[in-house]
Amino acid sequence: MRTEVGYLRSTFGPSERRACELMEIAVSSYRYRSRRQGDHELREKLVALAGEKPRFGYRRLHVLLKRSGERVNHKRVWRVYREAGLCVKRKKHKRLVSRGLTTQMLSRANQGWALDFVHDVLGTGQRVRVLSVLDAYTRKCLGLEVDTSFASRRVTRVLERLIAERGRPESLRCDNGPELTSRHFLGLVRGAEDSVGAHRTGPADAERAGGELSG
Repeated sequence: MRTEVGYLRSTFGPSERRACELMEIAVSSYRYRSRRQGDHELREKLVALAGEKPRFGYRRLHVLLKRSGERVNHKRVWRVYREAGLCVKRKKHKRLVSRGLTTQMLSRANQGWALDFVHDVLGTGQRVRVLSVLDAYTRKCLGLEVDTSFASRRVTRVLERLIAERGRPESLRCDNGPELTSRHFLGLVRGAEDSVGAHRTGPADAERAGGELSG
């Protein structure tokens, strides 16, 4: 715009203020002259320091410049640092890819059951555990067993009672609880106790332990 104002003044001879009004710019903007010094020297210093300290970012390089007696604003250092292509590339950390379990499509009742343990505290401060058995299709609660603790044989007895009343489901989903990974429980679900090895899982393996075990 400064060039257009100069053209108007040299061609038609209006005053500076009038020419600025016609071009719709402020007189102060027309008169402004940049005081910025060349960045060539600063760029060379930054490139040299970055060569010596390749893992240093612009803030640490700015500290080194100040120690050497260079008086420069950190914003200017960042601008020159970026223009010189000195930005440090961040290392990409490897992350474990979690694979979700395939969701079974249910179409009728008694096709799949879901087992889970919930916890609560009584007014006396005593902790209790509740074993819930749910029909995954109808969302009907098939059984609730309450106690202070559960052994694997206790879980097996609850399931045997429900199976005798309603029949064996095609699949059983286990959400948590070491009792649900014992030999007795897996033998009941798979119907082949001798072919399943006993194992226990920790908190980190809850998702894998919560997979669907085909009946």
